Amino acid sequence: MKNLLTIAGSDCSGGAGIQADLKTFSAHGTYGMSVITAVTAQNTQGVLAVQDITAGIIAQQLEAIFEDIEVDAVKIGMVSVEETINVIAAKLQQYQVKNIVVDPVMVSKSGYRLLQPEAQARLVSELLPLATVVTPNIPEAEVITGQTIISFEDMQQAAQTIHAMGPKNVLIKGGHRQSDATDILFDGEDFYYLPSVRIPTTNTHGTGCSLSSAIAANIGQGCEVFDAVRRAKDFITVAIEQAFPLGKGVGPVHHFYALYKKAGLI
Repeated sequence: MKNLLTIAGSDCSGGAGIQADLKTFSAHGTYGMSVITAVTAQNTQGVLAVQDITAGIIAQQLEAIFEDIEVDAVKIGMVSVEETINVIAAKLQQYQVKNIVVDPVMVSKSGYRLLQPEAQARLVSELLPLATVVTPNIPEAEVITGQTIISFEDMQQAAQTIHAMGPKNVLIKGGHRQSDATDILFDGEDFYYLPSVRIPTTNTHGTGCSLSSAIAANIGQGCEVFDAVRRAKDFITVAIEQAFPLGKGVGPVHHFYALYKKAGLI
């Protein structure tokens, strides 16, 4: 069994963040571990409050894991302040960590800012160069590049711009497109399209977290990047198709649908 680490914020309602990452790791047959960067008070209706974990405790969490357990891949999610980013980057370089997937979480679906404006440049300069794959959605890619993204050509240009910032591979997610949900992967040389139709549901809480975690799990299990991304997209597509209306707002995706079906529970 491969060991996967998520470095991200906690979602007390279980749909996104650390909780979604650990569910995704389990659904892929890997052992999940977590370094919590922030505690959020949130539910399906939105984020109510955030308390960042101190850089010292984040460092100690990372040391506790890397001094004891072999880590096959890492997913980085919510890192809201500069101090958090600095300590994560330093520790990943200290332990020469490979197979890093960065999900540049910036704003929640309800509009709550999860990455402070002054930390955006630090995320780009410190974490993107360490990434095997970075997975911005279209609004995040627009912030990172400063360009408007509408067409596939815009997505390709954004991927090239972000790739020049240091990551080995860039996945521009198309979930915010109106006509479809096609993603584009760029490896520095070639573009790979991952087409998908839009799924008629409002229950999409945790999609970005889960997709990036699935990519990390697949890479940790030895998949090449394109196959890791393709399998992750297949996983999240089913999870969205089978999402359920928990709560009063945007419900979570179903991380364990395939396992429940196989077990005869649904």
